[in-house]
Amino acid sequence: MATFSTRSFASRHLGINNKELSMMLDEIGVNSLDQLIDETVPQTIKLNQDLDLSPALSEFEYLNNIKQIAAKNVLYKNFIGQGYYGTITPSVILRNIFENPGWYTQYTPYQAEIAQGRLEALLNFQTMVADLTGMPLANASLLDEATAAAEAMSMFYGIVNKKRKKNPAKKIFIDQGVLQQTIDVVTTRAYPLDLEIVIGDWKTIVLDDTFFAALLQYPNTYGAVEDYRGFCQSAHNHGLLVGVSADILSLSLLEAPGKWGADAVYGTTQRLGIPMGFGGPHAAYFATKEDYKRQIPGRVIGISVDRHGNPALRMALQTREQHIKREKATSNICTAQALLAIMAGMYACYHGKDGLIEIATRIHRYAQLLATTLIKMGATLREDSFFDTITVQLDTDSLENLKKTALSHETNFHYGQDYVSISIDETHDEKDIQHVLEIFTKALGKESQVAEEITTLQVPPQLQRSTDFMSHPVFSQHRTETKMMRYIKSLENKDLSLVHAMIALGSCTMKLNAATELMPVSFAEFGALHPFAPLDQCQGYLQVFKELEEDLCKITGFTACSLQPNSGAQGEFSGLLVIKAYHENNGDHHRNIALIPSSAHGTNPASAVMMGMKVVIVKCDEAGNIDVDDLKEKVTVHSDNLAALMVTYPSTHGVFETAIQEICNLVHKHGGMVYMDGANMNAQVGLTSPARIGADVCHLNLHKTFAIPHGGGGPGMGPICCNDKLKPFLPGHFHKDNANRAVSAAPWGSASILLISYAYIKMLGAQGVTDASRYAILNANYIKSKLENDFSVLYVGENGRSAHELIIDLRMYKPLNIGSEDVAKRLIDYGFHAPTMSFPVPGTIMIEPTESEDKDELDHFCDAMLSIKKEIDAIATGDAPAENNVLSNAPHTMAEICSDQWHYEYTREQAAFPIAYLKEGKKFWPTVARVDNAYGDRNLVCTCPPIESYMTDEVS
Repeated sequence: MATFSTRSFASRHLGINNKELSMMLDEIGVNSLDQLIDETVPQTIKLNQDLDLSPALSEFEYLNNIKQIAAKNVLYKNFIGQGYYGTITPSVILRNIFENPGWYTQYTPYQAEIAQGRLEALLNFQTMVADLTGMPLANASLLDEATAAAEAMSMFYGIVNKKRKKNPAKKIFIDQGVLQQTIDVVTTRAYPLDLEIVIGDWKTIVLDDTFFAALLQYPNTYGAVEDYRGFCQSAHNHGLLVGVSADILSLSLLEAPGKWGADAVYGTTQRLGIPMGFGGPHAAYFATKEDYKRQIPGRVIGISVDRHGNPALRMALQTREQHIKREKATSNICTAQALLAIMAGMYACYHGKDGLIEIATRIHRYAQLLATTLIKMGATLREDSFFDTITVQLDTDSLENLKKTALSHETNFHYGQDYVSISIDETHDEKDIQHVLEIFTKALGKESQVAEEITTLQVPPQLQRSTDFMSHPVFSQHRTETKMMRYIKSLENKDLSLVHAMIALGSCTMKLNAATELMPVSFAEFGALHPFAPLDQCQGYLQVFKELEEDLCKITGFTACSLQPNSGAQGEFSGLLVIKAYHENNGDHHRNIALIPSSAHGTNPASAVMMGMKVVIVKCDEAGNIDVDDLKEKVTVHSDNLAALMVTYPSTHGVFETAIQEICNLVHKHGGMVYMDGANMNAQVGLTSPARIGADVCHLNLHKTFAIPHGGGGPGMGPICCNDKLKPFLPGHFHKDNANRAVSAAPWGSASILLISYAYIKMLGAQGVTDASRYAILNANYIKSKLENDFSVLYVGENGRSAHELIIDLRMYKPLNIGSEDVAKRLIDYGFHAPTMSFPVPGTIMIEPTESEDKDELDHFCDAMLSIKKEIDAIATGDAPAENNVLSNAPHTMAEICSDQWHYEYTREQAAFPIAYLKEGKKFWPTVARVDNAYGDRNLVCTCPPIESYMTDEVS
């Protein structure tokens, strides 16, 4: 590591200084960091030269540079719509959530006891969605509207064909009024499953039992509000399920789809206070019937109780998740958009029902005013029933003239072959309407005379909202900024994040999300740009994308990159998609076998099944490595049909496997391609690379290795890099290159947060990103050295070293009724978030400290683990009770510690302050005791009813 410098970002990002480095190397038993790396990374795969990245910038230099790049984005007046709208983010939400590390550095709320704040915020989101859509069950967000529609397709296919396995329905109808990006993504998802897409007019399509589902848009891409009630009845009569993409804000004025026949309702909550960000991130929503609670994709927040019977929130129905169901999962969704869902839910809390109605009504009135005036000018409207979008029919010459005139007035509309659509949003006012009319007047040569205000909705009476929504008190109690600020802070204070302590989750890489990296995301030049704006207005973004793609290719050793996948799971799907397309381009349509090690992340087999592949599991040996003999047998048996090997490197066991090149060569020899899961890329950067080990394509978790924050369960980004063989088959997008195979709604996925990874690389430079890997390996091996005399470290490399993470085996304590969950919950009492539990090996914990933590924090964690070991030993020797002990009762709340009653053999101090550092400001109090997971699933409640309505005698 370079000498500390106030101008060096690396010295701020890396947690270990030179003095601490020397002490840590002594503890590990090596003379230098180079020696440790040589003993950890196999010599055969090490890079022999430095990465060719631009020189590292200081934070000051970077901010000046990115401001100049931002200025290359031109913000025209935007009326494009098509699923993306200008919106006003309340400052109290922007400042206290979006720009607050107490919110954006949280992890997915698996440890419910220290996540009650974001769980409540996500429950608010679910309640809002369920109320507005008229459905009883909603999830806690998906990636974007288009992928939500694809998830609906997959869910419907499984439900409808469950009893039709010998003769499954294979066709899905999509109305031509569905947004183009949604049609494209659904088509991409349907292709590997051999499903037939039928696009047509819902008014004329003839349905039969060869169809399993129909997808509609409400209002549709032209702005029309259609009456689908009869269509839904007909679809149901033929055994189809109906999915509806709905504008969430319009549902404050329009009747809920759940009331007129929808089986699932989904869409985006972007216009609820979330900046467009050139495509994202935004929280999609998904709501469906109670009957489908086991099939709904994504995470669902539910209400349960803790061990004292007090109400407590948790993630419900987790057995549905791909982590557990693997190749039997209905979805590979992992990361979602929690942070953005929390913001959208807070937007609803801040404005309430009345506020949403007011905003929607104002938008509608302006659209009516524009429509009526244009009609007076002689314009022909395509639709006469609309919410916020009007579509005007024009001949070719008039359309071209309008385009030129609009651009000369720095204004963007949405254009079709013979029409123009104009969408009104929350940011528009009367001046903007007058501005649009002036453009039409000049383009068409006709004078405009503003029409009188209309007081009735331009919507058929039967489609106007008649059902109540958002009646829970949470949507009416926080209307002032003071109350909202305090509510947000009260929730934040319930949750442990990186502002409190290290979060040493194995395979999750909870590193520093530096303030300078995140600041530009809030710049208007990046946040307010529409993803379908003409590309010549987006030159700042395009420069960032070009440079980021180049840097990621240099880091991975590949030649091509797609930034479109907007999560790690999407990256997996995309990587397999290009492999499938490659084989089919070669005429090898039969290659459909995916070899996957038994230690793989659950998304791997789930993604392979989504690609229409058959999963064949490869064994691991006793050392935790891929069993090469078993692999040889399976590539031979499946040689004719082998499509791919999915491999994580370093392995999910935290080891650099020495046989990795042999493994890749075996797969290639038998005609397969190698997909590398980039979950553990934080141990590779600058030391080796996916291309170096022999992979053909990899995805990168930018929310792990490249510093995008986890946001309590999203956002994330999962771009893929590949070699020249696979380059022609990368995902495309109609707005970018007229190509197909879109995997996300927007051309560059969640574009605005790519700025974070761009900054990470630009400020660290070649030496900095390499040092990040070196120090991540150092910190993991330091923890290993501190703990290995008291705990069993399950797997190590040939030289006894861990990679960037290590697994502690706790299975030997099962006879004491102590398991990984007990240790995890006890760590909360010590002020730490638990490491990853029971993955990849049941009964273990996996620890990944990252390069950003300092020695003091590592020592506190090790001291906590060693103290817990003494507590376990006390149970083993009989000095502590086998039941009702400090571990089985963990975590302990402040209310419990302060109670007049204390029924335990151990003291309050042993429960809450078992180690000295906790008395020095490191104590974090959980707000609930251990949550009863089984109760929550038996008594599923996923919205916000009054507490009294679901309390039962069972917990009294």
